Amino acid sequence: MPRLINPATGDLVREVPDAMPEDIARALMLATAAQPAWARLPLTDRLGRIAAFRALVAAAVEPLACALTIDMGKPITQARSEVVAVLDRIDFFLARAATVLAPQELLRDEKSGLVERLSYEALGVIANISAWNYPWFVGANVFIPALIAGNAVLYKPSEHATQTGLAIAAMMHQAGVPREIFVALPGGADTGANLMAQPVDGVFFTGSWRTGQAIATAVGPSMARLQLELGGKDPVYVAEDVDLAIAAAATADGAFYNAGQSCCSVERIYVHHSVHEAFVARFIATVRGFVVGDPDDERTYIGPIAREAHLGHLAGQVADARRKGATMLCGGGRIDRPGWWFQPTVFTNVDHSMELMREETFGPLIGIQSVRDDAEARALMADTAYGLTAGVYCREPQRAEAILGGLDVGTAYWNCCDRVSPRLPWSGRRHSGVGCTLSDAGILAFAQPKAWHLRRA
Repeated sequence: MPRLINPATGDLVREVPDAMPEDIARALMLATAAQPAWARLPLTDRLGRIAAFRALVAAAVEPLACALTIDMGKPITQARSEVVAVLDRIDFFLARAATVLAPQELLRDEKSGLVERLSYEALGVIANISAWNYPWFVGANVFIPALIAGNAVLYKPSEHATQTGLAIAAMMHQAGVPREIFVALPGGADTGANLMAQPVDGVFFTGSWRTGQAIATAVGPSMARLQLELGGKDPVYVAEDVDLAIAAAATADGAFYNAGQSCCSVERIYVHHSVHEAFVARFIATVRGFVVGDPDDERTYIGPIAREAHLGHLAGQVADARRKGATMLCGGGRIDRPGWWFQPTVFTNVDHSMELMREETFGPLIGIQSVRDDAEARALMADTAYGLTAGVYCREPQRAEAILGGLDVGTAYWNCCDRVSPRLPWSGRRHSGVGCTLSDAGILAFAQPKAWHLRRA
């Protein structure tokens, strides 16, 4: 039975039984039987139930934010922002789904009597293995369009956000989504593996590259629809002509918001040599101003690390950087208090021999490297197995586009970072994943096209 621990205190919150293999098999059987009827409902009916779910979330922002803070240690202001902002994502799907999923007549030839038509059908029953760092965002990116498109969802919330996942399921059922159509299956890695062993019609996973690779290998023989939203080693380049105060504040926020626990957090910064020293001074001043402390305190900006085991990974990157000659300007280790805490840490004099600049960090730890020019910055930004986001801070958009245009990433930022919009696709390349969520494409990810060739007899 998994023990839900408050990462801010180390205290036991509650115990929740794992979904056992027989529970998962039964959930799939019931979902498979119920899904065709759900898909046959008028789209307006399914949209109405998702709108009712949205209303329930909007009416319970504060308790949902508090539960999220207890689940994974997110500061209450950031937890509240996530719950409020997910409403905008739901609104996008509610507004666009009818247009995106509408049948289209592409040809009507009166002379030959030929009509060509395109329609969309649900995939069937999908497995949604979600993440803990942004459980509302990451979950809603999948289960909202999946349900709208007529699918049933077997939803495994992260074991580090179990209370949030169970609250989502309860509100779905209260909103009129049948219990067989949206099923929460709590548990850890064993639950996820047991879910992967079931003959589902689609697998949508958010997590690490290593786990994603294992899932791809396991799911491949079934030919089920597979979508993987994995990690990143997201770079930012700060050019010499930018307002350094603005760039330092924005990139520090991008690196340390949610304690750096985001796939699109800024994880490495390259700065033009002529402004490197001035930028670093402003960056460090910003980081030193971040309040580290009780996540229930409205003033707190950086809370605990969500997973105790990850503290060792962060300490390992620090040790590797120091051993290879990096200069540590602040932080560097655990904070001596109950719970799972790590100091916000900044290194300079870094290079790509260091794990800090090559391997995903996923924590409050960043390296800043001086570069000669745009060409060196671009080469270093491209020197990674990941392909999620990249950003440039400079004055002219043409310069930013010249640097970003050839980078193999799914999202490019000019004078911003760590940003996601429901109107744009969210996709990774290479070790950052396959497929996309959000945007019109993120709705069609949960449908399969049917081509109609109709000729009058």
